[in-house]
Amino acid sequence: MMGREAEAVILLHGLWMNGLVMQYLSYVLREEGFAAQTLTYRSIRDPLGEHLVQLGRRVASLEAGRIHLVGHSTGGLVALRYLQRDPDERIGRAVLLGAPVAGCRAAAIISERPGRDFFLGKSLSIWREPFDVTLDPRFEVGVIAGTWPLGLGRLFVDLPEPNDGVVCVDETRLPGMRDHLELQSGHTTMLASPQVARQTAAFLRTGAFER
Repeated sequence: MMGREAEAVILLHGLWMNGLVMQYLSYVLREEGFAAQTLTYRSIRDPLGEHLVQLGRRVASLEAGRIHLVGHSTGGLVALRYLQRDPDERIGRAVLLGAPVAGCRAAAIISERPGRDFFLGKSLSIWREPFDVTLDPRFEVGVIAGTWPLGLGRLFVDLPEPNDGVVCVDETRLPGMRDHLELQSGHTTMLASPQVARQTAAFLRTGAFER
């Protein structure tokens, strides 16, 4: 059982999803001794600024002495933008899972096509703004990229390999990250991957992935 001093982890989902998709990863992290919890935000109906407000409120509500972030896909972008703005001083490490921190070819193409409001909603501005990949060196950020091309992005664009079906591996890299790991996983299937869960826990514990 986790005590009050357990390090907290907030898990952020991607577009068209909610906190339920992060439950397996949350369970594994709790088994590893972290006080893990998910945050559901309206990824399509609200803009990025509102996501950051919700994340800030959740962080502020926690009593843990140290707080980590884990974000999948767009959730990884939310985590990164939070770290870039005015993060709580208790924030420690972050793991970004299949997060297109350097831009997303698939989303950029969808944003120029009919039906973009349905697919991207208020997240549209995220894919049209310049991508800021700056990172304060005090934050330890690890990135996991999938190399199994299984995802809806392939229905809209012929993605260069390697990719996870939505996000290309080169789109997941940012200067200043502490570690980067490629795993044979699809964009959404990585959320149910024991290997991804194990590596996420390893980075949160040590600041490095296991090899």
